[in-house]
Amino acid sequence: MKKVIFFILFAVAASAMQAQPARRRTTTSNAAAQQGQAQQQVTDRASLMFPTADEMPEDVVWRRDIYRQLDLMADKNAPLYYPVEPNDRQVNLFTYLFRLFLTKRVPVYKYNLDGNESFAEKDRVTDVKEVLERNYIYYEEENGKITVADNDVPSANVTRYYIKESSYFDQRTGTYNAKVTAICPILVEEGEPAKPLFWIKYDDAAPYLSRLPIMSSNLNNVTNMTADDYFTMNRYDGKIYKTANMQGKVLANEPDTVKVKKEQEKIEKQLVEFEENIWHQREKVDSLDSVAVADQPKVSKRTKVPTKSEKAVKSGSTNRRSSGGNTEKRQKTSSAPAASARRTRR
Repeated sequence: MKKVIFFILFAVAASAMQAQPARRRTTTSNAAAQQGQAQQQVTDRASLMFPTADEMPEDVVWRRDIYRQLDLMADKNAPLYYPVEPNDRQVNLFTYLFRLFLTKRVPVYKYNLDGNESFAEKDRVTDVKEVLERNYIYYEEENGKITVADNDVPSANVTRYYIKESSYFDQRTGTYNAKVTAICPILVEEGEPAKPLFWIKYDDAAPYLSRLPIMSSNLNNVTNMTADDYFTMNRYDGKIYKTANMQGKVLANEPDTVKVKKEQEKIEKQLVEFEENIWHQREKVDSLDSVAVADQPKVSKRTKVPTKSEKAVKSGSTNRRSSGGNTEKRQKTSSAPAASARRTRR
């Protein structure tokens, strides 16, 4: 009996020793999963604490995509450029986006040669060092962590942006909107061609941009709006360099500057005319509805049209006057169907 108990205890101890490595592997796997969930919770928390505009619906009845180039030296776009060097808690747009890129809080996507943005997983930038080395940005790496000093961030040389803007009519709400859907910073160095760095999906960056205070005017140095407010309110001023068209034509490739300017003005006019036409159509519908209500015939009390029951009662009273002794019998007969008809309609 003692031998049997000994063998049982030995088997239990052996199985426990074999189960320990599996438990450690499970713990490691759970830790990785928890880390991924924590990163997702940070993004979700930012979205909840700093809500932004709703995403553009996919089933809108009309939409036009245009690409603009923002020159940060222009007064309207200056809030995105200053301060060039970080000042206390204030940084410019590129420094802010660059930090989000380094910490991988916001996904970025490569700039294709055709200039079109692609937010597919295959076009996502995963190698941070490759971007830094390709653009000669100095960095330090320690224990796998990459850091870039503030004075090494080329924010002074990012003087332009490409943005994709979608103008659309939402038939569900009956509203016309113009929304920025993508941003691309451009590195401009003297004697070198301009280098578009990467595309960022605006909806990915919006929760963070709603925490970036910027100055709205050179005359008012109070940071009374955020970067998300700036883009949502369309406070920027950008020239159209491309539209989404079937031929894939780009205005920037046109050598005739006069022709380019005319085409830009034509597109801007088309957008304005479409928006105005929407409001005119709505005003027309509203006015027609009010006219239709005003033109409805009003039935006066003197010319009231008798109902079937009233006609039946009137017919019964006529029969009473003309038939003498059968008055009550005829009255019941004539009024019964009318009462039955009312119950049927109900």
